[in-house]
Amino acid sequence: MLRRRLLAVFAGLLVISAGLIAAALFIVARMPGPDGIAQAAAVLGFGFAGGLIGAWYLLDGHVARPIQSIAGALRTGRVPTGAPSSWLTDLGQAATDAARARATTERALSDALDDHAAEIQREKAALEEILADFGAGAVMVDGRGRVVFYNASAARLMPGLGLDQPLDRHLQHAGLTAAEGRLKAGGSATDMSCLTHGGLRLSGRIRQMDHGRLLILRDAARRPATRDQMELLRRHASTLVPMLDALDGPIPPALAGAIRAEGQGLAKALRALAAPDDVTLNTARPSELLAGIPAPDLPGLRLRADADAMNALLLSLWGRLPEAQAQLTALTADEAQITLEWQGDPVPMDRLEAWLAECPDPGQPDLTGAEILARHATGIWPEGDCNVARLVMPLAIAPDIGSDHGVTYDFALARRGAASDRLGDLTCVVFDTETTGLGTEDSIVQIAGLRIARGRLTGERFETLVDPGRPIPPGSTRIHGITDAMVAGAPDLAAALAAFRHFCDDAVLVAHNAPFDMGFLRRAQPLTGTRFDNVVLDTVAMSAMIWGASADHSLDALSDRLGIVIPPQDRHTAMGDSIATARAFLQLTRALQGKGITRLDELLTEARGLRRLVADANRP
Repeated sequence: MLRRRLLAVFAGLLVISAGLIAAALFIVARMPGPDGIAQAAAVLGFGFAGGLIGAWYLLDGHVARPIQSIAGALRTGRVPTGAPSSWLTDLGQAATDAARARATTERALSDALDDHAAEIQREKAALEEILADFGAGAVMVDGRGRVVFYNASAARLMPGLGLDQPLDRHLQHAGLTAAEGRLKAGGSATDMSCLTHGGLRLSGRIRQMDHGRLLILRDAARRPATRDQMELLRRHASTLVPMLDALDGPIPPALAGAIRAEGQGLAKALRALAAPDDVTLNTARPSELLAGIPAPDLPGLRLRADADAMNALLLSLWGRLPEAQAQLTALTADEAQITLEWQGDPVPMDRLEAWLAECPDPGQPDLTGAEILARHATGIWPEGDCNVARLVMPLAIAPDIGSDHGVTYDFALARRGAASDRLGDLTCVVFDTETTGLGTEDSIVQIAGLRIARGRLTGERFETLVDPGRPIPPGSTRIHGITDAMVAGAPDLAAALAAFRHFCDDAVLVAHNAPFDMGFLRRAQPLTGTRFDNVVLDTVAMSAMIWGASADHSLDALSDRLGIVIPPQDRHTAMGDSIATARAFLQLTRALQGKGITRLDELLTEARGLRRLVADANRP
């Protein structure tokens, strides 16, 4: 059928050509001389052009574009969508059948591999949990000093730590250089002491590994006060606020508020002064701390606490107050408050002190409630008003380290070439911005990014709202849902872009319609001083390399072709669009490698040829 249609096209061209020649001869015969020849030439020229354009239109719409669409689907591992062109006859159906057969084979192979790998995955998950709970900060670097593994404790000690970043970006050179000098002298491991660039002193041990080094680090900061001093201060802080209820006579509300604020300020200062000796104090969810105690609607926070000891203390107190219910409230970004609340009179302070003098945990019979509070650098005190009494205890909120996992690693980074530009070896940050509008005078209100290393998402994320310093137009809010109230108190543009630049480091930046997002970053440079001179890749251009420039390359269309589902509530949010773009980028990269584009410079060269579709984001 395809051969017959092609024969019909060329036969039509032949008939049109014969007709045009006959018409030209007729014109020359009727009008001898230059005028007749000119008219005949015009008829021949326009006629041949029209015939060729018509033939091209038929072949492009019924042959070239369908073949390009089928090729793009096959290269990305998808089943071609839509009804195959009738011109392709068996070719379109055969391609669809082949793609479905391959998908069925891949699913069967994947199921077989999943069964075989299930036990390995369980062991791997168990190892990750162990390393995540490991109290000290653990960091592994390759031979070039770039991070290939770190755990949650290391991320707390060195904020901003990320895979494929140079470790000396977080630790000052002097301590590292001295320790590495001792290793080169012949030792397999040595003690070390160093400073972070933030001034925190760390101590620990560095060990030579195959193709790299392993560092085990703890906070070496000296504490200015002894436990007895801390306990004395805690008692004073815990007693100050409840004393209001014992004072005779009316107290002016302003004075009462001032006394209460001073008491709470003293307690907060105490917690800062009495930071635990081990800054790697475990993190725990509220449900762990309040297990066994009625506690509705707990927020999804992580608190700096030893779940075992703290749960034992809270259960012991609740056992004496069986009608009490627990609540947890976030007071600030770094502090939450646990309360046990009941109907009745407050607990006298001397009785509470007697309870705290007992050992609530049978597994630790030498650890009193007061010592548990001291270990957590906090206190607990009674409050009461309007026949409602409560016990109040603040706890520190664990900082967000930017990852949902306790450990982050890719040991294959250590085997990568030092200057490899293979697409499969790149470290990338896929990002997206939401703005007050589309004009050059508009500003960023949200920015988010995901890190990719060696063709996989590492789990490292960056996301922040940005205060644009101006009202957000209602039309923009209708698109991304960000209001003026949401950005109130958020970092300004300078702080947000400085943090994002720290997250990106020297990674390749990836965005969908990258000139738009890069334009906002570059226009902000004179105001913020933050420069983004990273190499930039655009998934619009990558899509055009697979499906042709004439296809729809919007993020929605690209996601639909690749089988990527964007939840409606996440569309037009910086993180939601970043996730969709990252998944598309990974699939497009594999498809381009199958097409023979395997290196970064090859991809950039191909992208420059598509400047009529999308501007080159690497040109400021």
